[in-house]
Amino acid sequence: MKVLPFKIPKPEQEALVYQEDHEVYFYDQLHQHEEIQISFIKKGSGSLIVGDSINTYNKNDILVIGGSIPHVFKSDVEAAPESIMYTLFFTKHAFGNNFFQISDMEATKDFFRPAEYGMKISKNHNKIIRVFNKLQNQNKIQRIASLLKIINQIIETEYTPLSSFVYEKNYTDDEGKRMRAVFEHAMENYHNQITLEEVANIANMTKNAFCRYFKKRTNKTFFQFLIEIRIENACKLLYRNKEMSITTISELCGFQNITNFNRKFKELKGTTPSQYRAQ
Repeated sequence: MKVLPFKIPKPEQEALVYQEDHEVYFYDQLHQHEEIQISFIKKGSGSLIVGDSINTYNKNDILVIGGSIPHVFKSDVEAAPESIMYTLFFTKHAFGNNFFQISDMEATKDFFRPAEYGMKISKNHNKIIRVFNKLQNQNKIQRIASLLKIINQIIETEYTPLSSFVYEKNYTDDEGKRMRAVFEHAMENYHNQITLEEVANIANMTKNAFCRYFKKRTNKTFFQFLIEIRIENACKLLYRNKEMSITTISELCGFQNITNFNRKFKELKGTTPSQYRAQ
C-alpha cells in the first residue's frame, strides 16, 4: 500500500488487501491511509474517532472508513478482553482507473459518496458477516468477487454516517503527530479538567493559534470535541453500571455539575441520561 503521513505499515502493494487483526486492543494511534477500509468487528468494543466525530463500535459492527480520513480505534478491554477485526482495503482505482466508472457499476456511486465520511451499517449485518467469514479461505479472485458483493449489500441497506466533516487536505507528518498527541490526551484525560493552555502546549502552539488550527481541521472547537468524548464515555457507564448514580457518572466523565451534564447529554443524544439508561 502507498504510504501516507503517520500511516501504519501494511502489506506490499496489492489491488485488494485482506487483513485480520487479533489483538487485546486494536491499533490505537491516529492514522490515515489512501485505501477505503471496510471492517467487520468479530470481537471487541470501544470508541472510534473518524474525522471530526467520536463514535462507538461493538461486536458484529460493519464499518466503512473512507480513504485518507484520519481515524483511531480505542478498544475497551474492560468490556471486551479480546479484539478481532476482519478488513478489506482498496482504492477506487485499485482495479483500473475506469473500473467503477463503467455503466454496470453506476450503482456504486451510492457506496463511494457516503464512504467519504465513513459509515456504520445499520441493518442486514448477517448477510455481510457471512461474506466476511468466507474471506479467510478464498483466493484473490474470490476475494475481489466478495468485495463487490459486500459493496452491493451495503448499497442496499441502511447506514449512519461516522463523521460530518472531513478536512480536504491530507495531513502532513507533523500535523498528524500533533493531532495524534491532542486526540490521545483528550481520550486519556477526559475525566480531568483540561485547560486550553495545557492542550496548546501539547500541540506546541499558542492558545489562539491552536484554536484556529483545531477548528480548521475538525470544524469544531477542541472543547466541543472534548464534550463529545465525555458524553460517549458517560453512555458506556450508563449502560454497564445500572446502580451508579447519574451524578457520579457525570463527575467521572469530567463534568463539574449535573445541570451542565444533563444539558450537553440531551444536546448530543436527543434524550436525557435517565431516559437513555431506561432504553
